[in-house]
Amino acid sequence: MLKSMNEAMDYIELHLYDEVEESELERITGTSVYHFRRMFSFLSGMTLGEYIRSRKLSNATFDLLNEGMSVTDAAFKCGYESVDGFSRAFREWSGIKPSEVKKKNNLKAFPKLSFQLVLQGGINMDYRIEKKEAFKIVGVQKRVPIQFNGENQEIIKLAKSITPEQRKALHSYGDMEPYQVVNASYNLDDGCMDEKGSLDHMIGFLTKKEVTANEFTVVDVPALTWAIFSSKGAFPTVMQETWAKFASEWLPSSDYELVNAPNISFTGDMTDLNNVYSEIWFAVKRKGEK
Repeated sequence: MLKSMNEAMDYIELHLYDEVEESELERITGTSVYHFRRMFSFLSGMTLGEYIRSRKLSNATFDLLNEGMSVTDAAFKCGYESVDGFSRAFREWSGIKPSEVKKKNNLKAFPKLSFQLVLQGGINMDYRIEKKEAFKIVGVQKRVPIQFNGENQEIIKLAKSITPEQRKALHSYGDMEPYQVVNASYNLDDGCMDEKGSLDHMIGFLTKKEVTANEFTVVDVPALTWAIFSSKGAFPTVMQETWAKFASEWLPSSDYELVNAPNISFTGDMTDLNNVYSEIWFAVKRKGEK
């Protein structure tokens, strides 16, 4: 996994100033762009969009200093539609105006990123591998903005919009583990390389029954293998940290790779937000398996 992540970084570097093809990133990493972006964020501590912007602005420093490039040319090379927009972004990133680069002795640089496996040691991760037959996710669905950290307010609004009658009807479909309300995310925006896109988020139940209620959305999930990670602690921090450990520690050192399928999660009793049990289900397959 880390090898493919570094190959993806090489590809992005070669196409820093033109279009990065999502299909090519998926081919290199063997996973969806959504999963790649999430893994990148957890491994690097920044979004992919932030990384690309920083690389461009870092290169612009050298263009302005050593190549004698004008601020206008540097702005258009970096993809900004206006010099003012570029100057504002450059000042926020470096602390100086682009016109001041040649006058300063201390300049900021942002080298190309590469990933290495660092053993943390002594960190236990509770998980299990389960094969599940095909099932359905039935629930109430909404298009929500992508957000990797913190509570997504649009998901909170979606949860509050479900009526008691709908909850009762949905509960009647829940005939398989975990036999309780789940959250599922899928259908990431195409053509979106930053966390400014959206995805479909559903709140509902897992079922093997035929769904007859037209008011609900139904997603068919084929028979797959799932890596199921459990955690307990402050919500949503510990749950998001589990995602981070999965991406940065477990997946790179395992014999598995991600499958393009909905991410499923659920939480237990939310009375004490400092001690919430949660599970995250990742669809996986063994490396090299078709």
